[in-house]
Amino acid sequence: MLTRCARALTAVVLGGAIGLGLTTQVQAQTQAQNQAKYPSHPVTMVVGYAAGGATDIVARLLAKSLTQELGQTFVVENRTGANSNIGAETVTRAAPDGYTLYVGSIANTINMTLYSKLNYDVNKDFAPVGMMASVPNILVVNPKVPINTVKEYIAYAKAHPGKLTCASSGSGSSIHLSCELFKMETGTDILHVPYRGSGPAVADLLGGQVDSMFDNMPSSLPHVRAGKLRALGVTSQQRVAFAPDVPTLAESGLPGFSVESWFGLMAPAATPPAVIERLNMALNKALKDPELRAVYEKSGFVLPPADNSPRAFGSFVAAETAKWAKVVKTANLKAE
Repeated sequence: MLTRCARALTAVVLGGAIGLGLTTQVQAQTQAQNQAKYPSHPVTMVVGYAAGGATDIVARLLAKSLTQELGQTFVVENRTGANSNIGAETVTRAAPDGYTLYVGSIANTINMTLYSKLNYDVNKDFAPVGMMASVPNILVVNPKVPINTVKEYIAYAKAHPGKLTCASSGSGSSIHLSCELFKMETGTDILHVPYRGSGPAVADLLGGQVDSMFDNMPSSLPHVRAGKLRALGVTSQQRVAFAPDVPTLAESGLPGFSVESWFGLMAPAATPPAVIERLNMALNKALKDPELRAVYEKSGFVLPPADNSPRAFGSFVAAETAKWAKVVKTANLKAE
């Protein structure tokens, strides 16, 4: 038989356990209710680049659409520096509640190998929501160069090793890595010429100081249409609607070649699945809006693939990380 003190102690322990269980249950119910109401206040979308660039433009377009879809304001915040790494790190430290999101890009998968030390892992520290858009690169040459096709470009490079020049917006950029991947897959020796931004690189390409460039399509396409640059091929898997006469590199003798400067929505890793699903549904609904699609086509952005689920986007990011790790290591590249 229990003593009076023992019975009292048992009652206290049982009461505490019941109280703890009720508290946990209430917390779980509150959390579920909060998730069901998501979003109940403004959401911040962090962009790792300055305002006006492609990542920022896509972010602001979708922020407007998500605001309309979910009834709360989505605000774009630019956290620049270290090739978007500062912005990425900011989001990984945020509360995983869906109110601080990150607009990731191809740079984050390249940076995984390009930088010897990062304070985040794009595949482990983020929960993928979905792809927002992509921008194919386009292989262009100065019209004075005696090259009209991708096959001729490869033949010329092999006949003149180290002579053919390829400009980029900077070492480690998707424009640069497109050239490195091309060299790796074709066994060619092409001289990379880095610039501080795409603008100066295109200017020298137009002036004939450099021969070629795997430029982002929106910045070079106007020059192609004006006859100031010659387009050889696009790096997307399929031809693009706004340049249907330009073949892909894949159909030009490089099967499987694919490079697209993509942009995708991500959240801190521990964000509740219900919140991720709600964001994904709103994102995909926004991407079906005819007005947004018209803006995309006019600006040179490509819509995501049909399967734009969090799982599909996560698999894509993992594949991109592995692909660019191979290219960065083969080219022996390091962040400057």
